Amino acid sequence: MGVRNFLVEGVSGTGKTSVCHELRRRGHHAVNGDTELAFQGDPESGQPTAGEPSHWHHLWREDDVRSLAADHTHRVTFFCGGSRNVARFVDVFDGVFVLTVDAGTLGARLDARDEDEFGGRAEERALVLRLHATGEDTPDGIVVDATAPLDAVVDEILVVADALG
Repeated sequence: MGVRNFLVEGVSGTGKTSVCHELRRRGHHAVNGDTELAFQGDPESGQPTAGEPSHWHHLWREDDVRSLAADHTHRVTFFCGGSRNVARFVDVFDGVFVLTVDAGTLGARLDARDEDEFGGRAEERALVLRLHATGEDTPDGIVVDATAPLDAVVDEILVVADALG
């Protein structure tokens, strides 16, 4: 939906959803990919899968991402969230912001999660901490220190996005 499109990524607990809400509060067009575009599917084929939800099968509907990115109704659209098939549509983004936090902050944020939120259960928490340590599940992008207050994080994203435009 943007003349320019940006992805806001990072491991679970870095603040993608909070950034999305704050962007919307400030009047920007922001898509919460984890709730608006996500489904459980095979990362290779893109076909839906059945059974217990898995982090590794958390995909975004590629056609929907491309359609939203091609719609120039909004000056800028921010896509917030993570998907295992991002490599299939990363080309639609003018930039990728990667939210980062230190391990202590991440642990505290995960501790505050309910069990029904990803990262709230022990096995999910262990996966998130491993992914944080290895970076294996995060695309390359412009690193944003998400330990800063939310207003400052969003201000930085907006300044850099404007500069890239």
